[in-house]
Amino acid sequence: MTDTMTDTAAAPAAAEADAILRADKVTMRFGGLVANKDVDFIIPRGGIVSLIGPNGAGKTTFFNQLTGMLEPTSGDIRFEDQSIVGLTPHDIVELGIARTFQNIRLFGAMTVIANVMTGAHTRMKASWWASLLKLPAVREEEAAIRKRARELLRLVGLPRRYEEDWAKNLPYGDQRRLELARALASNPKLLLLDEPTAGMNPGETAQMTALVKRLRDELDLTVLLIEHDMKVVMGISERITVLDYGEVLAEGSPEQIRTNPRVVEAYLGKQATQQ
Repeated sequence: MTDTMTDTAAAPAAAEADAILRADKVTMRFGGLVANKDVDFIIPRGGIVSLIGPNGAGKTTFFNQLTGMLEPTSGDIRFEDQSIVGLTPHDIVELGIARTFQNIRLFGAMTVIANVMTGAHTRMKASWWASLLKLPAVREEEAAIRKRARELLRLVGLPRRYEEDWAKNLPYGDQRRLELARALASNPKLLLLDEPTAGMNPGETAQMTALVKRLRDELDLTVLLIEHDMKVVMGISERITVLDYGEVLAEGSPEQIRTNPRVVEAYLGKQATQQ
């Protein structure tokens, strides 16, 4: 097991003072397997933070704990100073955390616009019986959600002609954009992106990287991403945390991570110092 070493400059006072999310000593055990061990982690409000590490380092497990899909064995996770441990994924979305997945999880046999509209279900105010009766207030709310869905499709760069196409018929890169639009439909404060450029060619990757930056700025978002493409990580991140064997190995700026000898040895390789 690699000893945990956190960069001395990893947690500046500003990040500590205005953290939108804080994990304290988060541990996740599956029987005798320890997937995460005593993970301390801070996401500064308004920042773009990357979580990196070798395969099996515990990155996706940690993501799943942030979104309520797994409950930590011990430790606490606080979003805007409220503990989210034990909350359901639906509850966590309502609080303002949304995510995308490494393996795209669209509703393939639903239209593009319907996929985006499903992302807004946590924000709907109408009761089930009002929806069943199609009362005027329900129709008004659905019209507003459809309008917002169109705005989000335009924001992520999907043309209006795609609205009524089945999601499964979109090109791969556009499916990634659609999943992003659906996540944004819940009006999140914190957006978790799991391998957002996986499977993309260099041109698509560059476009997605620019889009994430623009969405952060225009929508006042905070972004946390898992990403294996080190060019993306170093180009987009303001702060990077490295996991190794489920523990925090180092944290810091891209330059600090790129030149950290422990990180280079465990994960990045010598070529990373030359990028």
